[in-house]
Amino acid sequence: RRRHRMTQRRSPAAITWASRCARAAAGAVAISRLARAAKTIAPIAVARSHDASVSVVVPARDEAARIGPLLDAVVGAPGVGEVIVVDDQSTDATARLASEAGARVVIGAPLPEGWAGKAWALQQGLEAATTEWVVTLDADARPDPRLPSSVVSRAVEEQFDLLTVGGRFECPTPGTRWLHAAMLTTLVYRFGPPGPSTAPERTMANGQCMAVRRDDFLDVGGMALVADRVVEDIALARRLASMGWSVGFLDAADLLTVRMFESLGDTWSGWGRSLALPGVQTLPRQLVDLAVVLFAQALPLPRLLLRRGDLVDVVLLANRIGTLVGTRRAYDRADAAYWLSPFADLGATSAIARGIARRGTHTWRGRTYA
Repeated sequence: RRRHRMTQRRSPAAITWASRCARAAAGAVAISRLARAAKTIAPIAVARSHDASVSVVVPARDEAARIGPLLDAVVGAPGVGEVIVVDDQSTDATARLASEAGARVVIGAPLPEGWAGKAWALQQGLEAATTEWVVTLDADARPDPRLPSSVVSRAVEEQFDLLTVGGRFECPTPGTRWLHAAMLTTLVYRFGPPGPSTAPERTMANGQCMAVRRDDFLDVGGMALVADRVVEDIALARRLASMGWSVGFLDAADLLTVRMFESLGDTWSGWGRSLALPGVQTLPRQLVDLAVVLFAQALPLPRLLLRRGDLVDVVLLANRIGTLVGTRRAYDRADAAYWLSPFADLGATSAIARGIARRGTHTWRGRTYA
């Protein structure tokens, strides 16, 4: 009986010790990744000259309501020789509006078996391009006209074979700013800030704006390398990095704004479907990264509010507040909703968990994918 009572007394202490160790370990991993932000990497700056002729390729499926501002910016922009809009079997006026804006419209062929829609559209645009360098832009991008030539100039200067850039997010409602900022932070906790690629399996990218040498890329297979991937941008960057390509992901917030989602619900369903990086991360890596986000990002605030916190939680919460300062540049507005985004961290974490647990198929833009 005495031994049983001693075991009972030790159990809570053992659980507390194990919890503290788990949280400290997750925090150490997260902080080591965030520490890379201290190594300042200059963002994309406006190119001094526009010697290279660039093809801009835009994959578009039912984008009539959003594509206008993009085309106004890039058609006839400095250094842009052609703008190609791949009309991916749209049911609206995307093709007509693109043609009227001065873009060359490629009518997309039916989706082949084993291909995801965006990868197929990009492949057709790359094949149709006629210049050495191609910059791809999503239809929801709002670039400075100097962005394409500036991205290519930076890629040439630093000898990147593939360069993707992140812009500034335009979140139109308090709800989108609140949840979007929490979701973005999960990526920072898992993979660190933008910069040159590290290990191929940890390389990050942003498919909203990519620059690549056309012929070299097509010679190694082009988008066929990641034909069946829904999260094609990160899958592509990691595949090319594993092949020895120089891959970079840099900040271009001064030259690019993106309006991804219109509401809190859009953010949850739209970004939530890909936040776990399905088809890109192995299950063990997904689970380890989920633990890092849960223990280091999501739990410290509620633990302290519930008066269950300790010094580890204080340190981790201070670190989380620091990330708000760091990601402020990534948003067009930083109101109370943005600064209160740590209260959405549990929701963002659950979106990752949902993505890991999800099996079967899901629908996106009228198409069903595994």
